[in-house]
Amino acid sequence: MTIALIVLNVLVFLLETMAGGSEDISVALSFGAYSAPAVLGDGEWYRLFTAMFLHFGPEHLGSNMISLYVLGSFVERCFGRIRFLVIYLFSGLAGNLLVLGLDLLKWRASVPDYSVAAGASGAICGLLGVFLVFALLPRMKRMFPLRRVMFSVLLVLAPGLSDHTISMTAHVGGLIGGFLITWPVYFQMIHHKSRAADRIAADRS
Repeated sequence: MTIALIVLNVLVFLLETMAGGSEDISVALSFGAYSAPAVLGDGEWYRLFTAMFLHFGPEHLGSNMISLYVLGSFVERCFGRIRFLVIYLFSGLAGNLLVLGLDLLKWRASVPDYSVAAGASGAICGLLGVFLVFALLPRMKRMFPLRRVMFSVLLVLAPGLSDHTISMTAHVGGLIGGFLITWPVYFQMIHHKSRAADRIAADRS
């Protein structure tokens, strides 16, 4: 699933490039980039989803896909394809929803300070939320010391403090979303494995 997501992102990027350039705002909007006026004014809610698969320029795409491969491969091995996809997509939507929430405040205050946003970084930050959960679980925290995990999170978020082109809001929203959704996904997985083990034991007896 991680490889499939990377391939999908690269294919969309190539289509953007062929359509006029991935860094062209009009092209990004035509492909479904996030825009508060489009979502709140025109009701184009699908942009909260499609924006996760768009990128501005090869550097933006490359850095996100490397991070997705490193983090995604591990999380997918832990949770399996479907659960991994649930965590990834939920995190990406959570990041974009937090951006929308702040833009909604501007919308109501008639402050026209909106930006066009796109990228997989919110969903990728959600994968870091998985490691935060692991750092808090008694059976996992020795493998994932909380201090190291928090340091990694800070390293990921730090560039957004000085670079205004990075959506810190989407990153934080994705991180929170990943942290929250991992708990039910993790315990559902444990419950499923426990039931499967009980069935195997019952069949053998």
